[in-house]
Order: sequence, then structure tokens, then C-alpha cells
Amino acid sequence: MAVDFCGISLQHPIVNGSGTFDAIAAQRVFGPAIVEQFPFSAFVSKTITPAPRAGNPPPRLWEEGAGMINSIGLPNKGLEGFLEHDLPELGRLGVPLIVSVMGTSAEEFTTLIEGVAPRPEVAALELNISCPNVHSGLIVGEQPAETLALLGAIRALTPKPMIVKLTPNVADPALIARAAEEGGADAVSLINTIKAVAIDPASGERWLGAGAGGLSGPAVRTVALKQVADVAEAVSIPVVGMGGVESGRDARDLMLAGAAIVAVGSASFRDPLAAARIRAELEEALAIA
Repeated sequence: MAVDFCGISLQHPIVNGSGTFDAIAAQRVFGPAIVEQFPFSAFVSKTITPAPRAGNPPPRLWEEGAGMINSIGLPNKGLEGFLEHDLPELGRLGVPLIVSVMGTSAEEFTTLIEGVAPRPEVAALELNISCPNVHSGLIVGEQPAETLALLGAIRALTPKPMIVKLTPNVADPALIARAAEEGGADAVSLINTIKAVAIDPASGERWLGAGAGGLSGPAVRTVALKQVADVAEAVSIPVVGMGGVESGRDARDLMLAGAAIVAVGSASFRDPLAAARIRAELEEALAIA
């Protein structure tokens, strides 16, 4: 089950999706046992931004029959708060730490990378490129040229691995993945949530405070399989597969589609140790195969 991912040694292929598992809160609730039985081989932090963010107005969650729409809005303490308060605790988890960062310009990404990458606790960076570029007005992750330009501006800032988080909300994610690889990305991860809207049956109005959100869970699984397969065929760098993983079989299917490692997301909301079960099921499924 051991995996070499971008030069990082992982005990097994199961990691978390950014923002779907609060390791610091889990330690407060479950105590040191959660670290001793930590379900992930590497931990991906919540996305951090240069300045603190409160997130979107409530309500922020809508449950669907086969999934969940979230409109959390990336609440975080900002770069300084992360470095002072969160990083020391996350550095004690005992697994490699991947820090997710998001900016609205190359300058903001530069600030984040220069603040985070030199820290010894940090093994790699995940670039969340779903925000509009303030200079062009275009969403970086939806335009190959914007993705390539961003990587060109920041790739030389650190030798540590950079993972580009792709959006599924484009016609051809493989085009963005190829641009990321050309720009020097060490890996790509997908899929992020799919744009969605929920309607309040009582009022007929949109339920979520921000109006819309992102769909995740089993409802997106087959979309994830298709996009992971397409991207894995298009690039030579590793792919982190995610989207609706509820079982070891789901994880195996993503690996068969071309994922080097698999991230568990929505399943952790119901069961904080779901990834441990999925890892055990994956090991059994791979042994049978």
C-alpha cells in the first residue's frame, strides 16, 4: 500500500480532500486517539488566503439524496493566523502536510507560497485556482493560458511539490491539466465540487445563503471517474483522484482510472474515521485483484 507521491513517501494511497476534515477540531473532540489512528497518509489543510475570510452567509449546507451541496466559502484565519495558530498543530499530526492556498493574482499566490513553503512542517503545496484573476477577470482554473501564466510566475519560488487543484466545471479539464504540467506542476487533483443550486420547497427561493454552492458525494462519482481518466491520459504527472469515494471499491476504481492516490471528502462528515475503513477495504480489493 505504500506510495511515492511526488517524492513524498506515503504509507497508503488515502488522503483527505481539502476542507473536508478539520484535524484540529477532531483532536479537541476525540483526543489524542484521532492522531494515533489518523486515517490519512498525508493531510491537506483547509485552503488559506492572504487575509482572513469569514466565509459565506448561512445556510451553507443542503443535503441531497446522493450527495451534499456546500457553500462554505473558504473561512480561514488568513496567512498570518494560519502560520501562528494552525501550522504548529498540523505539524504534529505525524503525516506529511500539504497546504492548500488560493489567491486572486500571482502576487497573492507569491505571498502565500513565500510564507508557507519555507516552513519545515510543509511537505507540499496545493494551488486552489478556482478564483478569478483580479488583473484579467478570468477564473484561472478555467483558462489554460491563465493556469500556465500563474505557474510561470510562481513555480520558481520553491522546490517543494506543487499540486494544482482542477475544477470539473469546464468542458475539458485535460486542457487545464496539460497547462499545469507545462507550467511545472508536480501533480494535479480532481474533481472539485460541481456547481449546483438548491431550492427551498417551502418558499420556492434558493436555500443557500450565497445562492449556489458545490455538489459533492456519491452523486458526482461517475463524473469524477470520467474526468480522472481523461486527465490521467493527458498528462504524465501524478493525479490525485476524488469525488464520491465511500468505499474501498470506489477508491480502487479511481486508481484504475489513473489516480496515483485518492482523497476522501464528504464521507468524513458522517464518519470522521471513514477513510480508515476505506483504506482497509481498498487493501482487500487490491489483494483480490
